[in-house]
Amino acid sequence: MDNRNHKKRRKRTAAVRVIPVLLLCAFVLSGLIYFTADREEQQEEPVIPEEVLTPEEPAPPTTEELLTAYIETMSLEEKVGQMFLIRCPEGKPVNGVRKFQPGGMIFFARDFKEKGPDQVRMEIMSYQDVSRVPMLTAVDEEGGDVNRISWYPQYRSTPFAGPQKLYKEGGFARIESDTVEKCQLLTSLGINVNMAPVCDISENPSAYIYKRTFGQDAVATSRYVRQVVRTMNQQNVGSVLKHFPGYGGNSDTHQGFSVDTRPYSQFLASDLRPFQAGIQAGAGAVLVSHNIVECMDDEKPASLSREVHRVLREELGFDGVIMTDDLVMEAITDAYGAAEAAVLAVKAGNDMLCCTDYKIQIPAVIAAAEDGKISEEQINESVLRVLLWKHALGLWPAP
Repeated sequence: MDNRNHKKRRKRTAAVRVIPVLLLCAFVLSGLIYFTADREEQQEEPVIPEEVLTPEEPAPPTTEELLTAYIETMSLEEKVGQMFLIRCPEGKPVNGVRKFQPGGMIFFARDFKEKGPDQVRMEIMSYQDVSRVPMLTAVDEEGGDVNRISWYPQYRSTPFAGPQKLYKEGGFARIESDTVEKCQLLTSLGINVNMAPVCDISENPSAYIYKRTFGQDAVATSRYVRQVVRTMNQQNVGSVLKHFPGYGGNSDTHQGFSVDTRPYSQFLASDLRPFQAGIQAGAGAVLVSHNIVECMDDEKPASLSREVHRVLREELGFDGVIMTDDLVMEAITDAYGAAEAAVLAVKAGNDMLCCTDYKIQIPAVIAAAEDGKISEEQINESVLRVLLWKHALGLWPAP
C-alpha cells in the first residue's frame, strides 16, 4: 500500500515539474513569434532605385529655324537683293547677278527668240553659278496671248494654247496634260517658276483680261486654278496666282491707271475665290496688280496698298511670297519715281518686287532700311518667305 502511494506521489511530482517547462516553452515560443512579427513590421520596404532618366535628345532644328539662322549671317545688301525678281538685262546679265545677288530673274521673249534650248540652258546655269543663293528663274508662259518661249519653233512646234481653248478640247484632263508639258519644257531649260495661273474672272469677251482667263464663273475658275496649281506642285515648278485681288473688267495697267469701283461684297462673292482655291492648293506666290481698288484703298494702286496686302494675309490667310506686278508699268511710272515706288512696295507688304529698274530700286530699298524707313525685321520676314519658297522647290537645302 505504501509502495503504491509512493509511485503516485512520484508521478504527481513529475507532472508538476513538466508544467513549468511547458509554460516556459510556450512563453519563449510566443516571444519569438511576437519578435519576428515585430521585426517584420519594423523592417522597411526595400528601396527600389528610381530609374535613371537620361535627358531627351533635342529635336533637330526645323527648316524655318535653319533659314532664320542663315538670314542672321547675311548682310543688309544680300537680304534686300533676295527681295527682287529682276528682268533679265541685255548685255551681260551675269554681271548684274554677281553684283546685286537678286532673289530671282524673269525672262521675256527677247531672251529666247534668237537662241536655242541648249544656249538658254547654259546661260541660265551661268547666272546660277554666280548667285550665292540659287535664284528663282521665272517666265510668263500662260498659254494663248501670253507666251515667252513657245512662240518659237525651236522650243515647240506650236505655241501653248490658252485655258479656254484647252478646256474646249478636252476639259480638265487637257488642262492637266498641258500644264505638265509646260512644266517639263520650263524645267528642261532651267526655269523653275511659271507666272501662272491667271486667277482673274471674266465672262465678258470685250474685257481686256478676258482672253487670258478661264472665261467662266468663280466656281469653274476656282476649279481650274486648283487643278493647275496642284499639277505644277507635282512637277516641282513654282506657281504665281495673279492678278490679286482680281482684274474684273478694268483696263490695261501697262498703259496707265485703272480704277475698280466694285463693292467689296462682289470681291468676296466672286473675285477672291479663285485666289483662295489656289492658296489652299499650295501656291507659293501671289502677284498683286496695279489697279486702284476703291473698296480697299481709294488712293494707292493695289501693289502699293497696305490694306490690299492685309486682306491677302489676314482675310485669305496667305503666308507665302507676295510680289508686285512689274513696277515699270505705266500705272506706276505715271505717278511714282522708280526709287519711291520700290520703297512704297516694300512698306505695303510685298516680299518680292518684280522690276526692270533694279539698279535704282535695290539701292533705294537698302537706303530706306538704313534710314529706318523700312525695318530690318520686316526685311528678314520677307527674305524668310522667299527662302522657304526656294527650299520647297528644291532649289536650296536648308544650310
